[in-house]
Order: sequence, then C-alpha cells, then structure tokens
Amino acid sequence: MEFADGIVQLNSFFTVTVGIIVLFIGRRLNQVVGFLKEFSIPEPVSGGIIFSILFTLIYAATSIEVNFDLMARDILLVYFFTTIGINASLGDLLKGGKPLVILLIVTIGYMILQNLTGIGVATLFGQEPIVGLLGGSVSLIGGHGTAIAWAPKIQEQFGLSSAMEIGIASATFGLILASLMGGPIAKYLINKHQLKPSVDLEAANTQGKETDTAVKMTSFDFLDALLAIHICVILGFVLNEVVSSLGLDLPLFVTCLFAGIVITNLIPKNYPRISGTAWPTRTAAIDLIADMSLGTFLAMSLMSMQLWTLVDLAGPIFAILGMQFIVAIAVNLFIVFPAMGKNYDAAVICSGFGGISLGSTPTAMANMSAVSMRYGYSAQAFIIVPLVCAFFIDLANALIIPYFIGLMQ
Repeated sequence: MEFADGIVQLNSFFTVTVGIIVLFIGRRLNQVVGFLKEFSIPEPVSGGIIFSILFTLIYAATSIEVNFDLMARDILLVYFFTTIGINASLGDLLKGGKPLVILLIVTIGYMILQNLTGIGVATLFGQEPIVGLLGGSVSLIGGHGTAIAWAPKIQEQFGLSSAMEIGIASATFGLILASLMGGPIAKYLINKHQLKPSVDLEAANTQGKETDTAVKMTSFDFLDALLAIHICVILGFVLNEVVSSLGLDLPLFVTCLFAGIVITNLIPKNYPRISGTAWPTRTAAIDLIADMSLGTFLAMSLMSMQLWTLVDLAGPIFAILGMQFIVAIAVNLFIVFPAMGKNYDAAVICSGFGGISLGSTPTAMANMSAVSMRYGYSAQAFIIVPLVCAFFIDLANALIIPYFIGLMQ
C-alpha cells in the first residue's frame, strides 16, 4: 500500500483482501435487509455498491483517492470463464438445441438495437453518433473489457478525447443497472404467471446437501482442478495471439473459454493424466473455483468504481442509459420471455439476459444464481445463457462494432 499526492494505491494483495471483505459484507446485508433478499440482488453487488459509495464519500470529504490494482480481478475473470469451458460439452450444445439458437438470434438482434438506441439518443442530445456507440454494445453488452479495448481506437479515429471515460462510465452504470434488473424481472414473471421449477427447491437443496456429505474434496482435487484451468488458460493465450494476428480482437477470457470447451470435448475420459484422475469436468473443485472467482470478481469490480470521475459526463450518459434500460426491460419481457417458452426456465433466462443486456456475463450468472437460490434451479438457463453470453456474444460484437464504426466514417 502506497500513499502519495492524495492517492492511496492498494496493491493486488490488499485489493483481493478488501474484495473478500466486501463479499462477506454483501452476504450479511442480504441476510438482514429484506429488500435485497426479496429481489434476489447478488451478494457482491450489495457489498460492492456500498463500498464504492463509501470511497466516494471519503474522496468528497478529504480529496483522498483510493485506487486498486485490479490485475488479480482480471485473472479471476479468466478463471471463471475457463471453468465454464471445462464444464461445457457437446452434449450441452445438443441439450441447448432450439432455445440456444433462438436466444442467440434474439441477443444479436438486441445488440444492433442497443447501438441504434445509443446513437439515436446521443444525436438527440447534440452529441456525436460515436458517443452513442460507446453507450451501446461497446460498453454495455461488451462490458469494461471491450470498452477499454475499443476506446483508444475510437479516440484515434474520431478525435474523441473522452472516449475512455465515456466507455468506462457507461459500462460502470450499466453494470449497476444490470445487477438490479435481473432479480426483479424474474420475481415479476414468476409471480405473475405462477411459475414453478421442474425440480422442487427443497428437494434440490436436500439433494445438494446429501451430495456434499457424500463427496469429500481433498487438496489434490482442488489442485487438479487448478492445473486443468491453467492448461486451458495457456492454450487460451496461444489462441488469443493467433486470433490477434488475424486482425480480430477478442478478450482473453473468450479464447480461454473456447480452449476449455475444446480440451473438454477432445480429451478422452480415460486419458492418462499426471494426477491419476479423469479430466475434472463438473467436479466440486471446479464449481468451488467458479463460485469464488465470480463472487470476488464482481465485488472488486463494483467496490473500485470511482463515481466522482463521472459527474461531468452525467447528463448525456444518464440519458442514453435510461433509454437503454427501458429498451432492455421491454425486450426481456416482450421478446425473450415469450421466445423462451413462458415457463420457469424462461424467467430465469430473463434474469440472466437482464444481466448481460446492460452489464456482463458474470452479472448474468450472478443474477441467475440469486434467483435460483430463492426459487429453484434451472438447468436449461445455466446451459444456454453462458454459452450465448460468454462466447457467441463477443464474437458477434467483434463484427458489429467495426461495422457501425465504418458507417460513421
């Protein structure tokens, strides 16, 4: 930890430590605050927003700025998506089937609509259309990673000096809206249509407890899962370099996700490994690492938001995000829910779509996890949403963003 010129700089060790504390505080808040539990607000969101507001108040009162080294956060993001790849199989794609294709088509159409909405509102407020694109799929469905990746290119091509700030601001507030949208939408749909999960919640919880009792995870199980993740990440690094050399910019977590899918589906189940065990697909250790990575990533992302830097950009950004929020809710209720079958699985998918539409795939997963804990598990939602959101969306966005940029030049 360093302090100089009114800035407190926390290294990765302190950042992870604070992130864990934030996660625990979020859990306690969700246990005691009825509103948070009632609307299935993810635990890292509850704690993260409180801490970001706290750091903003500290800055307002003392002009002391708290900065975090987020390298560990980005590693956790890669870990999480790699676990999704390791847990995916061709059987999952077959199970996803028609709903997977439908959700993918709806999502790609929504991405185009999101960009048109952003450009339209920006033009209405007298801003350049590129500002609207930054408040569209670049930062919302794309998230912070995509916004940070594209902002320098947009700044260079369009002379927009504030491109990075606009992108990060849109991604930041979009993440908050996405985190707050999923639970209430699922609650509304479940109550209105009196939906029930295919597996009784109490029975599922009992079954989970029995499984936890019967299966004991050892340190070698954990290390075996960690080794498998690292093997996939190494391949993901190689794939990312290859893709970059072809002129296609993809976040590292996308290629690591793909590497996990490839290895999981190509390696034989009885293939000899140094650990002496089978490839750890859907093991307790993989699930534990996934849960830890997702929760801590979201906690660190939200607690590190510097809200005071967004004041000057508040007007046009809030106008764009307000309209994007309305459009996202409308698409979710009137297109996604009917297209997915108007059943319980569709309601959980809508909570996930609420997360990805304005936030990120981890937000979508956190939304669905919170809803599932309250109402019951949806196998279909946890199969098709990660595949659509974590892989196909980034590939589609990598083509959609250059297309819109080309139209503006």
